[in-house]
Amino acid sequence: MKIALASPLYPKSIDDAIAQLQKLVEDAAQQNASIICFPETYIPGYPLDIDNAKRSTPEMLENALTKACTIAKENSIAIILPMDWYEDEVFLNVAFVISAGGEVLGYQPKVQLDPSEDNLWIAGKGRKLFEVQELKFGIAICHEGFRYPETVRWAAREGAAIVFHPHFAGSDIEGVELKEWCHVNNPYYEKAMMMRALENTIYFASVNYATKYQESATSLIAPDGKCIAHQPYSKAGVLVVDIDPELATARLAKRFKADEYV
Repeated sequence: MKIALASPLYPKSIDDAIAQLQKLVEDAAQQNASIICFPETYIPGYPLDIDNAKRSTPEMLENALTKACTIAKENSIAIILPMDWYEDEVFLNVAFVISAGGEVLGYQPKVQLDPSEDNLWIAGKGRKLFEVQELKFGIAICHEGFRYPETVRWAAREGAAIVFHPHFAGSDIEGVELKEWCHVNNPYYEKAMMMRALENTIYFASVNYATKYQESATSLIAPDGKCIAHQPYSKAGVLVVDIDPELATARLAKRFKADEYV
C-alpha cells in the first residue's frame, strides 16, 4: 500500500495549518496514498518558545479537528493529525487517527514528555494500536521514538507493521543547514530512526516540519534499517512511498524476553 508523510512549512496560524493540510492531503490522495501523517502538534504548531507558549482554546482545536475530518472524507484518505487537545480539562499532546470516511478512530497521547515540556502538557497514559485498510500501526511522538525505544517495541510486539513518528526538530531562525541524510556530523535523530526499524524489524515513518534549519528529514525506514526515501531538507511537500506490510515481521521484537526485565 502507499503511505504519505507530510512535510509542511511551520504554520503561521491554525487557519494556515488547515490550508496546508488540505493541499498536502489532496496531493497524497492524487497519488493513491491510503494514509498521511503530519508532524508533532501540527495544530496549532509545536511551540517555538515553549516556556511562553499560548494555549489554543478547546473550541479552536475542536473546530480544526472537524475540518480535518471533512478533508479526510472528501479525499477518501486516512489522516494522522498530531495536535494539542483537552481531555477533561487536561492539556495533552496527542496524535489523532481519522479514517478515510472522516471518522475519528481515537488518539495516541504523548506519554513520555521531554523535560522541557513538563510545564506545558500533561503526560498521557497508555499505548494504542490502530488499523487502516488492514494496516496495523502504532504512533510514537517525538521524544518517545528518539529516546524511549520501548514505545516502538510495544507496537511491534502487538502486531504493528509500521510505527508513525510525528516530531519536531529544527528551527526557522538559527542552526545548521543539513546537506546529506544521516551524515556522521548530523544530529543523532536519523540514526535513531534507523535503529527503531532495525531493532524491531518493522517500518518506521518519521515526520518533521520543513523548517530552514531542519535537524532531521521526514524519512521512511525499512524493516532492515535502510532508508527507503526521505524528503529533501527544508522542502515542503508530501513523500508518498509504497510499503509491503508482509516484510514487517517484527521478528526481533518478538524475540524480546520481557519477563527478564520485570
